[in-house]
Amino acid sequence: MEEKNESAGMENRLSQLASLIRRHAPTSGTHPTAVPSLALMHAAKPSEPLESVYKPSICVVAQGAKTAALADEIYRYDPSTYLVTSVELPILGRIVEASPETPYLSLKLSFDADVILDLAKKMNRLGSQPSEAGRGISVNRPSPELLDALVRLLQLLDSPSDIPVLAPLLVREILYRVMQGNQSTLLHHFGVTGSQAHNISQAIRLINRHYDRPLAVDRLAESVNMSTSAFHKHFKRVTAMSPLQYQKTVRLQEARRLILTETAQVSDAAFRVGYESPSQFSREYARMYGQPPTRDVRELRESAEHSV
Repeated sequence: MEEKNESAGMENRLSQLASLIRRHAPTSGTHPTAVPSLALMHAAKPSEPLESVYKPSICVVAQGAKTAALADEIYRYDPSTYLVTSVELPILGRIVEASPETPYLSLKLSFDADVILDLAKKMNRLGSQPSEAGRGISVNRPSPELLDALVRLLQLLDSPSDIPVLAPLLVREILYRVMQGNQSTLLHHFGVTGSQAHNISQAIRLINRHYDRPLAVDRLAESVNMSTSAFHKHFKRVTAMSPLQYQKTVRLQEARRLILTETAQVSDAAFRVGYESPSQFSREYARMYGQPPTRDVRELRESAEHSV
């Protein structure tokens, strides 16, 4: 009986969340909100894979389902689970369940590692750090308390004057509820200065800031006070790829965006993301996307036109 009541309570909270998202994101697309760290998503049909670098954030689905691919790993999340990314990761996201009658409705709440560290201190979690850096992405089950806090955060969108004072408190409560979950130790570890996870997080930020420059892995490792061998090991543990693979993925994602949305020429896009040889760029692009850039982008545009 208790389980049945809890299940009904979760469904009620998810229904509230879906209603609030649909009200504040009434049309398909991504909708920023008056809460700077909060964005809402509405989609009336499944999507093609969409690439982006996910910042540290939690992604909660109120209706529908989505997958996030990192290297060869695929994470599915829906109303029974939510996604957490602890570092910047090049993700291939795809909405897999959505329809005009039952659209995909979700929210993304970004966060700062400093808040996680402060919460960890207050929760006395700093002494329970894992010995190894863990993957920077995970899927977890939401608690009723987490969903309650998310509902209250979205309700603030109806009271804009309350947002400056109350939104930071609710975001903090939401992260506290996340910290109470199964992945809390790994999550707070990314905020602890000097930890392996924090060092890798710093290196990831540097790669994303300077992805168009040559990458000297030994110097990058030295900049975060790690040996080259330890750096390689823990970087792959966090991101599922090597530093050079990570940089290449970020470069190719950005080049694809430049060609697709800014109509940049292939050679121009290659140079802008750091390639010195357009032919090398085309080879690596085809290896990642299955065909040369010109053909790939043409098919993407045709697919977008047919879906309108």
